[in-house]
Amino acid sequence: MIRRGNTFEGLTAEGEQIVIWARRILADRTAMTEQIREMRSGVTGQLRIGSIPTASSAVSFLTAPFCEAHPLARVHVASDLRSDDVLRLLADYEVDGGITYVEDRLPEGFRVTPLFFEKYVLLTAGEGGFAAGATATWSDAAAMPLCLLDRSMQGRRLVDEAFRDIGLRAAPRLETDSVASLLAQMKAGLWATIVPAAWLHVFALPPGVRAFPLVQPERRVRVGLMTLSRGPETVLARAVTAVARGTDLTFLEQLPSEQV
Repeated sequence: MIRRGNTFEGLTAEGEQIVIWARRILADRTAMTEQIREMRSGVTGQLRIGSIPTASSAVSFLTAPFCEAHPLARVHVASDLRSDDVLRLLADYEVDGGITYVEDRLPEGFRVTPLFFEKYVLLTAGEGGFAAGATATWSDAAAMPLCLLDRSMQGRRLVDEAFRDIGLRAAPRLETDSVASLLAQMKAGLWATIVPAAWLHVFALPPGVRAFPLVQPERRVRVGLMTLSRGPETVLARAVTAVARGTDLTFLEQLPSEQV
């Protein structure tokens, strides 16, 4: 079960399977303990949430009502994950819930609570040639000096797909792997960028930067809370799912009212 040379070289296939079963057994034990504790004193323990960066703006709109409903519980958020990482951590029982893009066909072993559709806006320095309250097209965006997320990030891949759908290719002069860095670059007044409208409900735009909804085509991608569907559902997973089902996040699909 353990491969050995002069040093530890890793687990055999049998050893890796035993680790998976051990994690499942521990998760079952944790679920049982949590349910007993919940019956005695309410939801306690630490809720662990994993999120892709572009959906991190939605996390606070779930964690706040969760903490209000369960004052004895704590929360830990990992918000710099790739979609594959979110599903892997869920499968390994390392997080209780994951916020990520939802494909049309769910991987086996997961359930989803839909949250909102991610829609995109163009950010420009000043009016960028657009009238106040106007929309911009993806063709307009392609002609601008773009600063975008790194190609390895799924949020960027979705932007690239939108350009490919109209026969264009994004050619950013600057790329970054950080949401905060992307918005910081906008302060220079040199760039345009494409971000989800949901971001603007959390991050303030730099002075002089304007936002325009992107159309032709209007792209939207579903974002949801993923949890495991196999085995007993943990108390914490059940509690955050209940909060997600009772929280309307569709306002994140539109620009904040002060930017319309």
